[in-house]
Amino acid sequence: MNKDKIVDAIASFLDYIKNKSTSSHTFINYAVDLKQFSDYLEEQKVERLEEIDTPRLRAYLRGLFGWGYSKASIARKLSALRSFFSYLKETGVLERDVSRTLRGPSAPKNIPRALSTEAVNVLFEAAAHGEDPVRDTAVLEILYGCGLRISELAGLKWDNVDMEERWLIILGKGSKERRVPFGSYAQKALEQLRGKQTSDNGFVLAGRKGKPLTVRTIHRIVTTLASRGGLDGVTPHVLRHSCATHLLERGASLKFVQELLGHENMATTQIYLTISASWMKESYMASHPRANLEMGDDGSV
Repeated sequence: MNKDKIVDAIASFLDYIKNKSTSSHTFINYAVDLKQFSDYLEEQKVERLEEIDTPRLRAYLRGLFGWGYSKASIARKLSALRSFFSYLKETGVLERDVSRTLRGPSAPKNIPRALSTEAVNVLFEAAAHGEDPVRDTAVLEILYGCGLRISELAGLKWDNVDMEERWLIILGKGSKERRVPFGSYAQKALEQLRGKQTSDNGFVLAGRKGKPLTVRTIHRIVTTLASRGGLDGVTPHVLRHSCATHLLERGASLKFVQELLGHENMATTQIYLTISASWMKESYMASHPRANLEMGDDGSV
């Protein structure tokens, strides 16, 4: 085994646990989890095992939470990492086990959850390969792309969709009307959805019998897609949060996001600045070379 090659080390470890008569289920999980970790290291330009330290592993685990993985899924991936690095130490590939002091990340408190763009892409991939790709993609494009409330999507009619100018006329809380723009991806999804509909009851989301989809059905569509993508706790409201957060992270004004979401009070919108700040800190801690003191296994600096 080439000690420097991460992929070689993973392959050697998988051969080791396979020869130990590990269950096929555990073997597959370890293979998937370590491949994901290897892909992450490649994105971070980490090529040698010696470059992997405890702070980098912590950053990876925090990233898993940000991507929408459940605590149970992260705990499983952490178990794979511990077994892998324990093996590397026992076989003399590494001098110390950099995973020994790792703990699973805790969810941030009192902050509305927002998905990472990677997690959003996972949802769209699940929609493209689901049982109703056209409908499911349209649901995601409107909830995430436009930041609509689930009730607003359920009540949306074609008469309130300006396909040419790309505007939605939304009747929000308190029967207040607002105009919401949508992009070319949503335009394509809506055009495909309209083209496949056989009934004309006026609603954008119609069921098999021509009746509009209920809030409960739309909620189930989103949670099912999230489950297929291995994401936990994703709801239509999380997509609304994600829309607002990603807009602010990319320079949109707070006033624009307030108007887009239909918030009466600016204070309601300002919570998304807190979310963006948390992502900024996460990125800084994971990326800056002097963000973390180097810690030994015993906790010493």
